[in-house]
Amino acid sequence: MAAMTALFGTGAVIMRGAGCTINDMWDVDFDKKASWQVERTKTRPIASGAISRQKAMVFLGAQLAGGLAVLLQMNPYTILFCFGSMPLVILYPFMKRITYWPQLVLGLAFNWGALAGWSAVAGGIDWAVTLPLYAAGVSWTLVYDTVYGHQDKRDDVIAGVKSTSLLFGDRTKAVLSGFSASTIGLLCLSGYMNSQGLPFYMTVVGAGSAHLIWQLKSVDINSPPTCWKIFKSNTWFGAIIFGAIMADIAYDRFVSSDE
Repeated sequence: MAAMTALFGTGAVIMRGAGCTINDMWDVDFDKKASWQVERTKTRPIASGAISRQKAMVFLGAQLAGGLAVLLQMNPYTILFCFGSMPLVILYPFMKRITYWPQLVLGLAFNWGALAGWSAVAGGIDWAVTLPLYAAGVSWTLVYDTVYGHQDKRDDVIAGVKSTSLLFGDRTKAVLSGFSASTIGLLCLSGYMNSQGLPFYMTVVGAGSAHLIWQLKSVDINSPPTCWKIFKSNTWFGAIIFGAIMADIAYDRFVSSDE
């Protein structure tokens, strides 16, 4: 299990990096447009000219090769299944040009591992467990990436770029409260379908909910530094969910050892 966790961690870093490279290649003209340069993105390597598009393509090829090397360590079902995420990874940067819901596509791409992880371990997918988990991840992505998008909303309007940040506007906190509740509820549903124990629910509902409530109470959607701070704090939410799983495993082993 430790080896599989390491593989998925490595794969996640490589493929999320590849997604960022693809995004920067798609957005280079937006990022460096002289008339309205986005302060936060104009120093990105391709936009600033530090790296040429040709070198970026070579780097992307290396990232994809690394991702493929990790993927080939999985079983055949998982290998084929993971290729299904590539259209989402490639299309995500384009979505902000045609829909106010690019964060939804990002969530669908980023959380594919929730499905692939089960497949890699079990050789197939238990949809009753993994679909709620996947949906929880998508809902969570909508929370943190909408907050993230508020950093650039003024420049996005000028550039003609769409986002849930612009769509929700002043209603952002209210809408994200709903997505936050969905995240917690779907995590609990997934846990129920997987027969998780009390430590899982106590941690998810207690610490997980408290953290998301803190995020929404603390964020100032008109303050880019605050949005960045709250966005980064989601690493702690991920750690809470991981901790919930580990606490449940530890509790289950402790109870089993006493019997």
